[in-house]
Amino acid sequence: MSAEKVALLTGSLAADRLERMAADLRGESLDPVVVNVGVKVAALMTAEIVERRVTLPDAVARAVMPGRFRGDLARLSERFGVPFERGPEELADLPAYFGRGGLEPDLSRHDCLIFAEIVDATTLSVDEIVTRAKSLRAEGADVIDLGCMPDTEFGHLEEAISALHAAGLKVSVDSANPAELSRATRGGADYLLSLSETTLGIVDEGGAAPILVPASPGDLESLIRAVDAMEAKGRPYFADPVLDPIHFGFTASIVRYAELRKARSQAPILMGIGNLTELTDADTTGINAMLMGMISELHITAVLAVQVSPHCRTAVREFDRARREYFAAREANSLPQGFGGGLMALRDRKPVASTAAEVETLAAQIRDPNYRIEVSEAGVHVFNRDGHRLAVDPFDHFPHLAVEGDAGHAFYLGVETARAEIAFRLGKRYAQDEGLKFGVAGETAESLETAHKMEFKEAGSTLATKRKTKADPL
Repeated sequence: MSAEKVALLTGSLAADRLERMAADLRGESLDPVVVNVGVKVAALMTAEIVERRVTLPDAVARAVMPGRFRGDLARLSERFGVPFERGPEELADLPAYFGRGGLEPDLSRHDCLIFAEIVDATTLSVDEIVTRAKSLRAEGADVIDLGCMPDTEFGHLEEAISALHAAGLKVSVDSANPAELSRATRGGADYLLSLSETTLGIVDEGGAAPILVPASPGDLESLIRAVDAMEAKGRPYFADPVLDPIHFGFTASIVRYAELRKARSQAPILMGIGNLTELTDADTTGINAMLMGMISELHITAVLAVQVSPHCRTAVREFDRARREYFAAREANSLPQGFGGGLMALRDRKPVASTAAEVETLAAQIRDPNYRIEVSEAGVHVFNRDGHRLAVDPFDHFPHLAVEGDAGHAFYLGVETARAEIAFRLGKRYAQDEGLKFGVAGETAESLETAHKMEFKEAGSTLATKRKTKADPL
């Protein structure tokens, strides 16, 4: 089997580095060939320029364009008779790109429901409940859980259930009061949180599926008896051994989930995450990543998430991303690496796109006054034809920037050098003219479909009025 010949189109500034990388990638299955389009910077390529200047080598199977190329790939594919695709934005990511065959992971699937609790539903009006519920649905929730508060009358419970159903939402009701749970199932709730073997009779009062819990803390045997009772009735349910907070039974509660799965291999299980996320002073992305690993291995098919504490305000969004990434990884029989990185909030696996030596080489080739900003392992580089300076603090760079009398450009460079400093200190990837990426914790998608398409984004945040001036960075 001959190696696949792939054309790597690039600009002149990156050509030498790309040639070295292509040599490293060349092997029995891949034969990359660098094609210099003749423009300095890849982002300045257009489909017209490529059509006019490029002749592809013989026997090329496909062509890979730089990630910042904005042109029409379908047009180029038709013109040259081979597929054109958009590669990674940074050369440093090219090996990983070819390792996955240039394919983005499919994050459209999962097998875990998200129950999102409105803990103060009792104190909200019906309209407020529906508004909050729609927001949670946009974050990824499948079921809206109405939290009932002790010694607080929930007179509009039935009305709230009806309103949520009218909005196309599934509803669960979470109460320690059996009378409220009875009202909930008679009022059309889809799920009840929570019933034990001592309150299981409420199931017969309506069609709601119960979430089963131990009759007393840690009593797994009572939970298994409740599971068997529901199996005998032929009714749907979820079983929840209950996740306890750290130093108050956390490890033992994790073991209970594994023991339940061993005892009842097909039982649908729910895990409530609030006792860990809400009661631990730590970023929730890492906590949720670990919990999702357990959920995926044990084939737990539902989670209950809460977003009460400010540091937990993206818990639903994080679990939505986690359930998709881990499902894709499990289907691929793979570690949860390389499936979108939505839970990489504070650091990136490959924070540096260019070494200090590579930036030095690039800076020596610049012949125009436009400032470039890059981050290497050595710090923040700012360079143009007039010089190359290395520092971390933006205030150390500012005295050397020729932006007197140009407030807009000074503001822009201040923003970019500040972003670069944050990226350097945290260990995140920096790309000039783009906001830092904080994974799913820093995003708010318009819809779940938008969130998981992973399609090419629009150009970055350069000051619009400055784009027309020669002092603009490229």
